[in-house]
Amino acid sequence: MKTFGKQAIDFFQQVELNINIQGIEVMNPYKKPEIFNLTATFFKKFYDDHHSRTFIFGINPGRFGAGQTGIAFTDPINLAEECKIQNNLPQRHELSSQFIYKVITEYGGVEQFYKKFYITSLSPLGFTKDGKNLNYYDLQILKEAVYPFIVESTRKQFYFGANPHKAICVGGDKNFKFLTQLNSSLKLFKKIIPLEHPRYIMQYKRREIDWFSKKYLNTLKNCELNT
Repeated sequence: MKTFGKQAIDFFQQVELNINIQGIEVMNPYKKPEIFNLTATFFKKFYDDHHSRTFIFGINPGRFGAGQTGIAFTDPINLAEECKIQNNLPQRHELSSQFIYKVITEYGGVEQFYKKFYITSLSPLGFTKDGKNLNYYDLQILKEAVYPFIVESTRKQFYFGANPHKAICVGGDKNFKFLTQLNSSLKLFKKIIPLEHPRYIMQYKRREIDWFSKKYLNTLKNCELNT
């Protein structure tokens, strides 16, 4: 039986999305050997077991986080400093990653956090338009084009070993609404708990960052598989 990590590695090695929408590009960092190797190292380090985990769903990777490292909400600096996985990528912070790793540190560190949780995105691949990040739901034509891909990806990842009782959704109303509707169809999770997107917190609510991190921590504790 494959470990959680091996299933994740196989998934990201094979993940692919072919769409033809003018002006929109799909980011697939896993096609680059260096990025795929970093991803594989991450999953071998933190997920080399058969434990189930609570899933945390983001929207889709951005250019300076998972779009660069292959690992959700993880920029090159946090990959090196927090996960202790050295890399030759441009060392710059990404706002969402900064907040997530603040929460991870307060939770107890990467070992404790990744033992209990798996962070992914509803669309495991990200999008750009005119060189800027684009969310899967920003354009109706894109949302419709990626729907089958999201359904397939969510179902495949669920069987890595998901906590079927609770999942967490970050990314605001649109992402939560989409995941709720998707879950009504797929019937994977009994309950989905929404949280504000880290980028929103860092951009518009930075003065309240400690309040939001506590909210995240309380939600994490309430969604652990053993609670």
